[in-house]
Order: sequence, then C-alpha cells, then structure tokens
Amino acid sequence: MISVDRISTRFCFIRHGETDWNVEKRIQGHRDVPLNATGRAQAEATAAGLAAHRFAAIYSSDLGRALETAAATARRQALTVCPESGLRERHYGRLQGMTVNEISRHFPDDAVRYQTRDAHWTFGDGESLYRFNDRIVRTIEALAARHAGADVLCVAHGGVLDIVYRHATGRPLSAPRDFSVPNCALNWLEVTLADGRSEWRIAAWADRRHLDATLDESE
Repeated sequence: MISVDRISTRFCFIRHGETDWNVEKRIQGHRDVPLNATGRAQAEATAAGLAAHRFAAIYSSDLGRALETAAATARRQALTVCPESGLRERHYGRLQGMTVNEISRHFPDDAVRYQTRDAHWTFGDGESLYRFNDRIVRTIEALAARHAGADVLCVAHGGVLDIVYRHATGRPLSAPRDFSVPNCALNWLEVTLADGRSEWRIAAWADRRHLDATLDESE
C-alpha cells in the first residue's frame, strides 16, 4: 500500500550555457566565468524550449554562468531566480583555471587523483567528491521537501549533474563517467520523500532537441 504522504517533486536540471573555459577545457570550479556568445544563445533556446512548462520556482547556483542561464527562462515565465549556493560546482582547489595537460605538468599526483576520481582528495584546499556529493544530495532533498508535488527548475554545473545522475542510478563516485552532460540540455528527475527515505528516478536525460532545432534554423 502506497503511503498517502508519498509525493514526488519533479526537477528539470540544466547545466549552464557554454563558456570560453568550457571550450578550452579548463576546470572552472568556483571561478566565476561568464557565458560566451554560444552560451547566451543556448540559454535563450532553453528558455524557448521550456515555454510549455510552468515551474513553481527557479533555483540556480550562485555563480554568474548559471544565474545568467537561469535568467533567460525566468524572464519568460515571470519568475525570480533564487540563488542557491548549495548548487555550486565542486571546488577544485589549486586545479581551478587549469587544463588537464597543465595539471599533469604542474601537479602530476593531482592529475592521477583527478583522472581516477579519488573521492577523498581535496586538491589542496578544495572539496572532496564525498563532501561535494553530500552537499548536492542535501540541497536537492531540501528543495524537494520545500516544493513537494511541484515542478522546479534548477540551473547548475556539470559536476552537479554528474552527482545527480550517479545518485539516481547507483553509480559509484569513483566510476568513470559513461554518460553525457551537455551544456543546456534538459535533465528531468523525480525525487520522492516518504517515511524518512528518498527515492530518485531519472525521467529523461541529456535532451537537447531544443538546441538542435535552434542550430538547424540558423543554418
């Protein structure tokens, strides 16, 4: 028998639009890197693609690239973006601003730990994967409790969506990523809180049809 208190919150998670550091494959972490022209176009295309959906609230990481992406949809839906520091990207410590090749030259031990997803390592003064995972899960479940039964839009980062997918599918933090997290794709997640437990279920992942349609029209 299903509990009468078993109510799901439906999230649409979006990774922010493209930045120049995305193109250069630099680790952004907590660095506040703005969207580039492609990223701004992706944000507008996402807002248009979500025009048929109505959200109870829009939350965003408090970093500029996510806030700017969220603002495009907020304008169309006459909502205010709620900055949420719990949705920030992972803090990568001394690796922030560097490419993998640069890390390999300057911090070879860190490069190995980064590439093998050592869940305990903090890269000097950063955030371990374990701590990052706990932060993201706590934040999302708090939002689910706050908006039980509603649809909520969350704009965040690639690392955040990596945690969302792993938590929902049971993939270990240390396992190589075998799924994609494109900029501005739509990722739908249902979170159910009941009887002191939580259940996460992915309804759709990496849906970028709204972006592909925009590219087709511009050709």
